[in-house]
Order: sequence, then C-alpha cells, then structure tokens
Amino acid sequence: MLNELDQLETQAIGELEAVGDAQALEAWRVKYLGTKGRLKAIMPRIKDVSASEKPAVGKRLNVLKQRLGAAFDEKTAIIERQSGRQAGPMIDVTEPGLLCGQGRRHVITRTIDEITEVFARMGFSVVYGPEIEDEWHNFDALNIPKDHPARDPIDNFYLERPDPASAPARPGGGLMLRSQTSTVQIRTMAKVKPPLKVISVGRVYRPDTHDATHYSMFHQVEGLYVDHNVTMVDLKTTLFQFARAYFGPEAEVRMRPSFFPFTEPSAEVDMKMKVKGQWQWVELGGCGMVDPNVYEAVGYDPEEWTGFAFGLGIERIAMRKYGIADIRWLFENDARFLRQF
Repeated sequence: MLNELDQLETQAIGELEAVGDAQALEAWRVKYLGTKGRLKAIMPRIKDVSASEKPAVGKRLNVLKQRLGAAFDEKTAIIERQSGRQAGPMIDVTEPGLLCGQGRRHVITRTIDEITEVFARMGFSVVYGPEIEDEWHNFDALNIPKDHPARDPIDNFYLERPDPASAPARPGGGLMLRSQTSTVQIRTMAKVKPPLKVISVGRVYRPDTHDATHYSMFHQVEGLYVDHNVTMVDLKTTLFQFARAYFGPEAEVRMRPSFFPFTEPSAEVDMKMKVKGQWQWVELGGCGMVDPNVYEAVGYDPEEWTGFAFGLGIERIAMRKYGIADIRWLFENDARFLRQF
C-alpha cells in the first residue's frame, strides 16, 4: 500500500508539471483531487490494511493529500500569472476612490462655540454646573419665593419631593432637573469673591409641549458681571456689542420693562436681525440688574457690589441665524438636515 501511494504521488506530480493551461489543470484536479478522483478511490482500501501498518498508511495518505493540494495551488498561481490575469475581479488602480462623508459639529454646538467666542472677547469666562440641581440653587438663592408659580410641579421636572418632616435635613430641598442656568451663577458667586465676569452655558429642562418653538430640553447662555458701579448702561452696551458681533453691524437691541425675581430692574431682550432676508425684532431672553437679595444669599455685600445678569436662548439664536423653522429638527438627528450647517 505504501509503495502504491509513492507511485501515485510520482505519477500525479509528473503529470502536473506537464500541465500548460487552465483547462488541463482542471482536468488534472478532477483526476486526482476530485470527489471521484484517484486519491478518494484509494481511501476505502485502508480497511484492508493490517492493523500494524494502518498508522503508517494513514499518515502517508494525509501527507500525499497535502502535497498534491499544495502543488495544485502553486501550479494555479503560475498559470494565472502566465495568462496575465488574477483570481477575482479586475481592479482598476487608476479609478478614484469613494468619497467618505465628512463629519461636522452639530448646529447647536457650533452656535454655543460662536456665542462663547464673542463673549470671551469681552472678557467673560465660561463656567459650568450640574444639570441635576436642588431647589435652593434653582429657586431660593435666586429670590424666587416658595409660593411663586415658577416652582409649580407642572412647570418643572422634580426628581424627589421630600415631605415636610424630612425637609430640615435637606436644606437644599428636593432634587430637580435645572430649569435655568442661573443656578451656575449662584454656585460661582458662592465660591468666587467679586469682581467676576462669567457666562454659563448648558442644557435646561422644562415640561413644555413640543411644537415648532418649544421643547422640553433646550440650551441657555447666561451672563453675570459683578463689580463696583455697574449700571444698566453696561448691560445694554454688552448686549449691543454681542448683537453687532454675532448678527452683523446692522443688528440692534431693545429692552422692554419686565419682571424677574432675581433682577431689579428687569427687562426683556429683543434683537433686530435678518429673518428670511427681512429685518425683524426677535425676543431672545431676559436681563436686569442683580437683585440685592441674591447677593445676600451668596454672601456678597449689596451696598458695595452691583452687577447685571442676562439669559439668552441658544436655540432661538440658532434658529434665527440659520433660518430653522422648527426647533424639533435640531434634535431629530436627521443627517440630511444637519448636513446643511
């Protein structure tokens, strides 16, 4: 049996060396390696070999199979090179590659960066704070009384509401998703002595019904400037300079009297900007001089320090600047929409 396997190998290798084209190569494969080939035909005869010779015959048969397979692969590569073709489809190395999609920042992120850059040129530093707040930072320190409608559960996302018996153990009150970034101003003033000039940027949450102009999560930028002899003139100048730098030299600012618990006097901020090619007045937020009660809450002397605060809606700014008609489009993650900016 061993001699027969040696003869089979010699004969097969000899015939393979004489093969000169793909058709003859395929005929050789069928004759020796095919399902009805000579190698397959000899395998059943192992059962007739004596028990003492079976290990040697089995090993020799495996070696033969591997050698014929390797010789076939080598001969295949030689014939393909000679015929000038390769296995698989032809590749045109001169054809331009496929263009990959270019990533970009979200329009909200772009707007935040642009706003931050403008205020940084005016000397404002950026500060951040937690999105999960307590009622003291979100309301009490901002001079918002316990019975104020702004604290109503229907207008806020409360995470826990301790009962009156446990309230003394929790000076900050229950936890909530912050409804304004003014909480960051309180945290900053509690840690930093005046003078200070900061803006806080981040997400805020209110349970508004979603429509073209309202969303339950949105972004704010709030500014705070505390120093000696700060006046409303400084506040309007700051907002005016921002409008001109961000919306163009023709932009204007007007302030309409209003009321906020944490500022006195207070005003609504309108900016005149181009909307669909026409200049319009658009409400962007509120502002005012910091109320003395806020200073007392953070340990500032209201007789020595004065300052102003303002808050602007980032989505409103982005929608007006880029002509976005529906705030919901900003959060739907539709690449076709986001690719425009």
